Amino acid sequence: MDYQNALTDEIRASVTRLLAEDIGAGDITAGLIPPNQWATARVSARQDAVLCGVAWVEEIFRQLDARVTLRWEAADGDAITPEHHFLELEGPARSLLTGERVALNLLQTLSATATTTRAFVQLLEGTQARLLDTRKTLPGLRLAQKYAVVCGGGYNHRLGLWDAFLIKENHIAACGGIQAAVAMARKLSPGIPVEVEVETFEELDQALAAGADVVMLDNFDVEDLHVAVEINGGRATLEASGNVDATTLRTIADTGVDTISSGTLTKDVASIDLSMRITQTFTV
Repeated sequence: MDYQNALTDEIRASVTRLLAEDIGAGDITAGLIPPNQWATARVSARQDAVLCGVAWVEEIFRQLDARVTLRWEAADGDAITPEHHFLELEGPARSLLTGERVALNLLQTLSATATTTRAFVQLLEGTQARLLDTRKTLPGLRLAQKYAVVCGGGYNHRLGLWDAFLIKENHIAACGGIQAAVAMARKLSPGIPVEVEVETFEELDQALAAGADVVMLDNFDVEDLHVAVEINGGRATLEASGNVDATTLRTIADTGVDTISSGTLTKDVASIDLSMRITQTFTV
């Protein structure tokens, strides 16, 4: 899969969908404004955050009205503060107001994911562990949120069900065991990474014996994570998952696991508080 092209296509399609959802048959309130009334507006944050979503906002106003110009004072991945007007827009007042909510919705959601990710990554400084996202994303925003994780300094787990095997307990049961499941994965798609989720040391031994590339240690406590690292001896990449939050992340990383995955980055986002204010109006 060409990730960059897929992201470009997703931005275009999602913006089209979200504008249709919000505008419907037309923005009747914006219709109160004369068509020759133009304005400038500034967007700022009411809290510290990591910016994400520039391409989405650019596409919103490209689809709405090509006469709108945008001047960014920050890029994706940059820190923004309440004192910082990070975006200035100029164009027909109707178009600015019609696009305002969709633009802010996307910016505040993607910036939230990037901001949480950055905070988690900072907690991992000095350890070998890398922070991964999961497939627990907001519906319709899979690629967008995974992009936001990267902007925050994290790494992507598999994008979907097609780009890597993740053999979980129900797959193991249906396939007749870990060895059988891994062997079938190798046969069906040679070269595709194979990950096995385990819940016990016995399953860890089986996954390592089967030659799994990655072993996910599901809800292992800290003491057991230390033991698992010793058992593994560098044979597979070890991923810790379950009960990961800001209070447990560093302790988990200090066990020596290679990666830590957290659904919190994408599914528990608290939107960043953003505001757009018109600063000037004029007639053209």
